[in-house]
Amino acid sequence: MGTIVCQTCNSTIGHFEDEKVTTLYGQCNECDTDETEE
Repeated sequence: MGTIVCQTCNSTIGHFEDEKVTTLYGQCNECDTDETEE
């Protein structure tokens, strides 16, 4: 079981199937839209 965590706000975005416990960092929709708006 893997977990996807937002690297900006540290909220859990989702989970994915994996053989070992893994944490991946990405961006959630809220942080992604905040940073791309100019």
